Amino acid sequence: MQGRTHNCNQLRLENVGEEVKLVGWFENLRKVSKNLGFLILRDFYGTTQIVAETEEIMEQLSALNYESTIEVIGTVRERSSKNPKIATGDIEVVPSKVTVLGNCQHNELPFLINHSREADENARLKYRYLDLRNPEVKDKIVLRSKVVADLRAAMNAHDFMEITTPILTCSSPEGARDYLVPARNHPGKFYALPQAPQQFKQLLMASGFDRYFQIAPCFRDEDARADRSPGEFYQLDMEMAFASQEDVFEILEDVLPPIFAKYGIYNQASKPPFKRIPYLEAMDKYGSDKPDLRISLLVQDATDVLADCGFGPFEGNVVKAIVANDFKGTRKQIDKMCADVEVVSGEKTFWFRLDENGEIVGGIAKFVQDKKDAVIEALGLKNGDFVALSTGDLKRAQKTAGVIRKTLANSFDGYMNKECYEFCWIVDFPMYEIGEESGELEFCHNPFSMPQGGREALETMDPLDILAYQYDLVCNGVELSSGAVRNHEPEVMVKAFEIVGLGEEDVKAKFPAMYNAFTYGAPPHAGIAPGVDRMIMLIAGEESIREIIAFPMNKNAQDIMMGAPATVEERQLKDVHIKIDIEEKKEDSTEENSETE
Repeated sequence: MQGRTHNCNQLRLENVGEEVKLVGWFENLRKVSKNLGFLILRDFYGTTQIVAETEEIMEQLSALNYESTIEVIGTVRERSSKNPKIATGDIEVVPSKVTVLGNCQHNELPFLINHSREADENARLKYRYLDLRNPEVKDKIVLRSKVVADLRAAMNAHDFMEITTPILTCSSPEGARDYLVPARNHPGKFYALPQAPQQFKQLLMASGFDRYFQIAPCFRDEDARADRSPGEFYQLDMEMAFASQEDVFEILEDVLPPIFAKYGIYNQASKPPFKRIPYLEAMDKYGSDKPDLRISLLVQDATDVLADCGFGPFEGNVVKAIVANDFKGTRKQIDKMCADVEVVSGEKTFWFRLDENGEIVGGIAKFVQDKKDAVIEALGLKNGDFVALSTGDLKRAQKTAGVIRKTLANSFDGYMNKECYEFCWIVDFPMYEIGEESGELEFCHNPFSMPQGGREALETMDPLDILAYQYDLVCNGVELSSGAVRNHEPEVMVKAFEIVGLGEEDVKAKFPAMYNAFTYGAPPHAGIAPGVDRMIMLIAGEESIREIIAFPMNKNAQDIMMGAPATVEERQLKDVHIKIDIEEKKEDSTEENSETE
């Protein structure tokens, strides 16, 4: 503390005449003459203006580099020209003594502290400790701390008990790649960092605990996205015994809205109960299982009226349409939107317009002319409307339409209320699906979900028609969390896994603790795990999740500040019985470019 009397955001007019001691970073010095200068002193809390009025003090300050830490002892006085933009703008401090606490040894900084967000991202990540000195960047981390504290308080108020679960555990087939940790005392065996505390929290329910939560670290070896940090992330993990889907909804609908209202950048938010949308309806109306309800546009089916219009890509395929009323976009803007959709979806967008005279023009208009009246009636078109179209098999046409809907709303005014938080629940997910890569039957979401209809559904229904008590919480088009009513009956669990080709012995081998625990009488239970990082990203109005993480990795899962991942010494490898055997890559220009991107 260096015995400071105040921080740099505390002094006010009532402190005029007091001798004070301040400590902080030397942010800036405006030199007026050899015996007059204005120094901005910054600490965690704010800034204070220091006025040097002697040649001795000016010489001392002029010799320092910016970002050195100093101690200032001086007298508070009222400023003649006040600064209403800062809390301490009515006063200034005239120093009698300045002491250097930590000298910055660099004449030039990697970037200007207060403009660090304008710097190259790699520079920001390498010098993150400097980036975090920027009040705008620091405030996001402060926000995170406050939100997490309020989440804990809210869960405690609902009688949830915070319990930490193991970080070193066993590898589990939960969808993403594990981070493996070699076991020194068990040659050839590995721990895995948990992708989620899924099995442990279910075991807690089987152990007799009624309501569990934790701010849980999760580790998944997957690629980065704007809304997903590579490597590790945190979630508000929770589980409830003797609970239904509605019990989980009731808790989160009570916990989250007050936090978004208190800290969010928007004044409007959905009121509970949040809208419930079945998965199949979400895909049909919004083209996505994480729909942004701020967007007024809806997806319509145009297959019956356009599949046989003579346009090649439509023939034998599903056709989906998005109608934008009173459209004002130019051809150049339309072309850009179509190009943006193709970048995201890999699919083409087709379009036409109904002009002010009621004529179909532009895009694929010539293929629609003969069906003009039927198309207008089927899609409910009015003069001035714009129609964007996707095609392909059902899933591809839906997903492309979802991308069109979002891109169109972001590209043109009038189709999206951006200043609010819109929550919804996506419910009734399919229990199974045909894997896009494998072409075989797979679990659609969490394999531990209870099928709707229980064992009877598994034994009598087409697997692709079985729905699960699986649900997602979505806000502004971002999936905040997935949850489910759990499959707590061993016989039902075995049958569920048999459908994807795994027998009872496989279930016992892969999930021995959970299977055995359930044979001793487990309660029905349900849970969910909202992503803390994504939640705070939405609350702060940030586009990148890295802005709300204190020390984030880059897009390639590298910590370029600490130099991780890194090689280790041979003796360390021997300790854990590992030998490195890496096939050398050919050095060519393509690989060099890929490494530097």
